[in-house]
Parts: sequence; C-alpha cells; structure tokens
Amino acid sequence: MRATTYLGDNVLPQGRKTRAILACLCLAAGKPVRRARLATLLWDRVPEEQARKSLRQSLRELVSAMGSLATELISANRETVSFDTSQCWIDAIALLSPQPHASNSLRSDLAGLCSGELLEELEGASPSFDQWLLAERTRFTDQLRALLEAELVQLATSEHDPGKRASAARRLITFDPTHEGASRALMRALSDMGERAQAVREYHRCRTALKKALDVEPSTETQALYKAIRAFTGRIDHDKGSAAPILPSGPRLESPSQGAAQQHRLRVGVLPFLVTGSSREEGLAVSLGQEIAAALARFRWFDVIAPVSLMRSPSVTFASEALLQRRKLDYVVDGTLTGNGRSFKISVRLLDVTDCARPVWSDRFELAAGELHRIDELVTARIVGQIDPVILFIEGQPKRRERYGATGLLLLAIPLIYSMERRKYEDAGRLINQALEIEPDNAMVAAWAAFWQVFHVGQGWTQNATQAMAWAQDYAIKAIKLDPDNAEALGIFAHVCSFLNKDFDSALHYFDRALRLNPNLAFIWALSAPTYCYVGEPDAALERLQRYRDLAPFDPYCSWFEYFYTMAYTFKCDYEQAVIVGRRAVKVSPDFVNGYKPLIASLGHLGRRDEARPYIEKLLKIEPNFTVERFGHVYPFKHAADREHYMMGLRLAGVPEE
Repeated sequence: MRATTYLGDNVLPQGRKTRAILACLCLAAGKPVRRARLATLLWDRVPEEQARKSLRQSLRELVSAMGSLATELISANRETVSFDTSQCWIDAIALLSPQPHASNSLRSDLAGLCSGELLEELEGASPSFDQWLLAERTRFTDQLRALLEAELVQLATSEHDPGKRASAARRLITFDPTHEGASRALMRALSDMGERAQAVREYHRCRTALKKALDVEPSTETQALYKAIRAFTGRIDHDKGSAAPILPSGPRLESPSQGAAQQHRLRVGVLPFLVTGSSREEGLAVSLGQEIAAALARFRWFDVIAPVSLMRSPSVTFASEALLQRRKLDYVVDGTLTGNGRSFKISVRLLDVTDCARPVWSDRFELAAGELHRIDELVTARIVGQIDPVILFIEGQPKRRERYGATGLLLLAIPLIYSMERRKYEDAGRLINQALEIEPDNAMVAAWAAFWQVFHVGQGWTQNATQAMAWAQDYAIKAIKLDPDNAEALGIFAHVCSFLNKDFDSALHYFDRALRLNPNLAFIWALSAPTYCYVGEPDAALERLQRYRDLAPFDPYCSWFEYFYTMAYTFKCDYEQAVIVGRRAVKVSPDFVNGYKPLIASLGHLGRRDEARPYIEKLLKIEPNFTVERFGHVYPFKHAADREHYMMGLRLAGVPEE
C-alpha cells in the first residue's frame, strides 16, 4: 500500500489499523462509511465505547499523515467518514471503473502492474477486517480477470497484430499462470510471429503450472494446439529444460517498502534540439524543446528539467552522459530538426540514462510549418507511456486543443522576446498578433501576448503605456478564462497583477495556484521571485530561484533571469553579491533596462559612485526619463521602507533626483 502527494511525498499513515481505515474509505469510492461500521470492523473484540475512542485516535493519525491535504480529502461528521476520491487517483478504482479515462488496452497495461494481492500487508488487523478484505479481494480478482479476458478475446476475434495479442496474453498469464485460454492465445500469437520454439516452451510452462497448482494435465484443446505447432516446427529437444516465457518489463516503480526519505521521483531532462543544415532554425529548435518540456511538465508525477544547453557534439548520448548522470536524471529527451522554412523533419528519442545511455523509444515526424503545434500531441503521451504507463491513467491523455498555426508562430516568437533587443522584440509582437488573428481563443497565445505587453511597458518602448497596461490585463484575464488549469497562463496573470497593478495579494494567490497545478514549471518559479521581492521577502525569492535553477540548470534563457537574482540580493542588502550577479546580467542582456536598476542601487549603497556612472549612462540612453522620483512612483513596492531604501541607493549612485 502506498499513498503519496503529486510531489512524491509519503502521506501513508504508520499504524496498520489507520491504513486499514484508509483502505476502507478508498474502496468505498467516495461514499460515506459509517463510523460504527469502521469501529466494528477493526475493534471487534472490545467494548463499543473503547472501539469508538480508538477509531477517533486513528482518524486523527490519518489526518496528521495527510497534512494540508486532509481538508481536501477527508470529510467527517458524528455518524460518517468519507474520502473524496475525485481529488486523488486510486489504482484499484481506476482499474475497475466502468467508465475508464483511458482505452481498454491501457487499462490492461495498468492491470499488468497490479501484481500481488490487494492490500497485501493488512491481514491480521482484526478477524472482521480479514473477512471484509477476503470479500474485497475476491471481487477485485473476478473483475480484473474479466477485464483481461475481455481484452484478449477482443484482440483475438479481430485478428489483431500478433505482438499485441501476445502482450495481452502475457498480462493475463502474469495475473493467473494457470489460465489455459491465455496460454493458447500466446502460443497462437508466437506461432504467427514465427516464434514457434517459444510457443512450445509456453506449453511446457503452462503444463508445469497446472501440475503444481491443480495437479492436472492441460486440456485436450491445449494439447492439440501444442502438437500442431510442434509438428510444424520440427523436432525440438525439450529434455534439456524449457525456458520461461519472456514477460514484458514494467516501468520502474519505487518499492512500497521504501521510506519517505528513500523515495525517488523520476527526473526527466529535455535537451535542446540539434539543428542539421541551416542555422536559421536554431531558435525554433530551442522552442520545440521547450514545448515538449512544458507538455511533459503537465504530468506532475516526475520532475522535468527544462531544455538544457550543453556543449554537445553531434553524439549527445555519449558526449554528455557523465553530466546527465551528475544531474541524477533517469530519462532524457532529445531530437534533431531539419527544415527549409516551409516544412520540417523532426526526430525525437527517449533515452534511459540511469546506468548508461540507451534508447527506449524514437520516432520521426514530417510537419509543415503550420503544423509545428502538433509536436505536443504526437510526442508527449508516447514519452509518458514509456516512462510510466500508470501516469496516463492518472492524468488521462493530454488535452488536445484545435490549434492551427498559432502555436507554431508563438514558438518562433518566444526566443525573440527573451532577446530584449527592440527590433527582435517588435518582431515577436508581430508574430503574436498573427497568432491571435489565426486563433483568438488560444490560451497560451493570449498569455504570452500579455507577457509581451508587460515588458513592452517595462522597457519604455510603448507609445501609450496606459493602453498597453490595459491590453496586458485583458489578455491575461482572457487566457485564464479560456483555460483555467493552464499554469503558465495563471503565472503570467499573477505577474501582471504584481508588476503593473501592484495587487500583491492577488499575485501571490495566482502564483500559488499555478505552481499547485504544475510544480515543474521552472519559468513560473522564476517569474514569482520578483513579487516576493516587492513584498519584502527576498529570501523566499531566492528559494524560488533556486527551485527554478534545479528544474532548468542549463536553461538557454537563464541569463535573462539573472536580473531576478540581482533584485533579490539588493532587497536583502547583500550588495556585494548583487553587484557580482548584476554585472554579469547586464553584460549578456545590455538592452534590458530593469537589469541596471538594482545593480546601480547596490553600487550606491556600497559607495562606489564612479563604478556606477557608466551603468547610469547606459540606463539613461535606454530610458532617458529615468529619475529617482519617477522610479519611486511607478515601481511596485509593498512597504514604504523598501521603496525609500532602494531610492536611497539610486541617489547615492548619482541617478538624477527628478
């Protein structure tokens, strides 16, 4: 039995009877369970009052183990207790649900992972509970067998691909080694695949299992099939022993006995795609990697390390293997892009890098320029299915929006935005406007339209700041209305609330909501850091930047986010560190106007006015109207003391007062 949060934290209670209560509530599938029933099941040999007291104590332990999630999951009154199964995923419920979220074949994949007994380690909690558990196991086993048999019959009657028939038969054999129908189906499938020697070995495995478990021989039908296959195959010497059937290897799941401290969340890295041929597509290649990383990050059950910018040779598998292992990655996604501006050939592969880099899955796609948005649809579910097929049951297939060329245009625009060069930035705005014309109801395009307006205002490039701020607000609200569960859109809206509207409470609320929806989104961890500076919590800002750095250690746009570090160190009064980071930030992004301000303020507080002078001159070229007074009026500060302290640094550095 396991219970974890979506971040992988263990929330399974320690006590056996408390676990038994959780099991009863889970298998009730959301229906209220009477307290009297739970007390009778688990404390059937003590007086009623003592049983109820013990039940209350166990419920407190359950609430404590669940932590902050308890208020969302557990409802209790004087008579009943219920568990909100709509807010979590339970393997047994998902497997036996009459309306599964995934296809029948995926459900049978899940069934193959549900080996062993239901609630294996809970026997002995009480005699009454053992009787209840036996009944639940019988019900579960019967339904599971029926599910696997139905899938096998469906594949056999439709004369489906023999490989799929063999996989379905093996799943049923794993569940019930004595199931002759599954053995015959596997023997037929292996024969159709030309693996007749393996089919003969399967017969001997089945015969051994039947003799050991039931002391019977295989049926006449099974023996006849064996003789037919053997006659066709020719003479095979079976006296030297028979090989066990080759069973499909399942995904790497943590052992249930692992403690919370030993539990390991899978880590998946996404490398920037390599460009073959023209270098004009390098920005698009980086964006495609980011698109896949963002799509994978929707599945919150593993950590996604955003596109990593490595010094790669054409053979990334071996050139970067040591570095990938130092990052403690389990899987890596990489690919190549070839295109001529009108059509693109994209190769994607998934590598297992736990021991040595070895391919797990690969595929090639040829897409027109207007179809680049389909890379998410074509790739993501396949990668997730290779990493852990159970996740597809929990989350369902990724949402497919009817997007045409809009997302492809957005992918082209994002690298231009991060350049913070005015010409490229304006080009990005035109691409986003084209995307909005093609698909005005695309939430991601609307969100990035808002993001573009924010920095168009911040850079002082807009002719009408009031109008641009209104557009940013409208686009951000539109994005979260179109897709309320889009974490990236929520995070951008939070930044609009903070930077433009100075509504810090709303900003913190929406950042929290975004990161609860998708804790893997490195971009939002970084984007939330300035708001924590504005509200006077620079240590929290640095913690968020550290989380960003952990998720995206080699982000190709990391230099743009270094400004956030400069800001955090300035608010923290660690001026020396702010200057070290700030110099680096303005060197790589010399046109980003706000990168200069915390650097100049820190130099002012350090009394290094001469060193600040060239930075002030550069700042005034980009923003000629910049003064201490104007900065104090427009910059978002929650606390007056922080505003005055920042403005004092600018004065001491020599920035004009008004």
